[in-house]
Amino acid sequence: MLIGAHIYLWTERWSNADLPLYARARSLGLSALELSVGDDVPFDAPAIRRAADGEGMATILGPGGLWPVEADLSADDPAHRQLGLDWHRKQVDAAAASGALAYTGALYGKPGNLRRRRPPPDELPRTAEGLARLAEHAAAAGVLLALEPMSRFRHHLVNTPEDMNRLLDLTGRDELRILFDTYHAVTEVRDYTTAIHTCGRRLWGLHACENDRGAPGRGLIPWHAVISALRETPAAYLGLETYNTALGDFGYTRGIFHNLCPDGDAFVRQSLATLRGAGLDA
Repeated sequence: MLIGAHIYLWTERWSNADLPLYARARSLGLSALELSVGDDVPFDAPAIRRAADGEGMATILGPGGLWPVEADLSADDPAHRQLGLDWHRKQVDAAAASGALAYTGALYGKPGNLRRRRPPPDELPRTAEGLARLAEHAAAAGVLLALEPMSRFRHHLVNTPEDMNRLLDLTGRDELRILFDTYHAVTEVRDYTTAIHTCGRRLWGLHACENDRGAPGRGLIPWHAVISALRETPAAYLGLETYNTALGDFGYTRGIFHNLCPDGDAFVRQSLATLRGAGLDA
């Protein structure tokens, strides 16, 4: 299983100045690095590929930078759904050019576009239609798509593994996968073992962080149960994710108001100690 970490443990916005993070992550015992793309991110795909290959590391991409609010595959406006499809296709192309294994995240909608209403009957089917078209593009590019359920405070469409399975069933695309996030799930599931098993054969990876988005080991997440369930699935990736809270206002802009990650290296070391103690790699 690949063990990775998100660049936000160390930097607010990716640039070529951050290419040494591949070596840094490898020195911490990691085998993958998650990069966030966006319209405000200078993305040098050949340089990223060289840096990753040089360190024997895998790359995973996700949308975390500037993402137009209208670019939303679940939007009511068909023009906005098309913008969403076009925008994600561009990121998939960046993933392919950089040699990334996967493009992941809440690709079905735009986090923050939270519609507090009873869902219209066509919302899930039309979102599935857009995802199917994106999946076709990704398959041609050789990039895996892994979709992440998010909490009710970030999006309304997909909050649980059951929600995700319903959406993916509607796409008719068997290659789509799930990225399960323990932080987002804490308000949405009652049993982590059941939730992970519900993802079933579609589970590709897991974001491991505490209920407060801190390092695993000092919160409410039952890590022994999580790792035990994870080992019974085909999951190929486990990633560590939060926001560095020593980088000026970065944590605040991402909704983190406590000092959860003043040191990315320390976050990784503590997380790995907890997860290995819970049975990871055992």
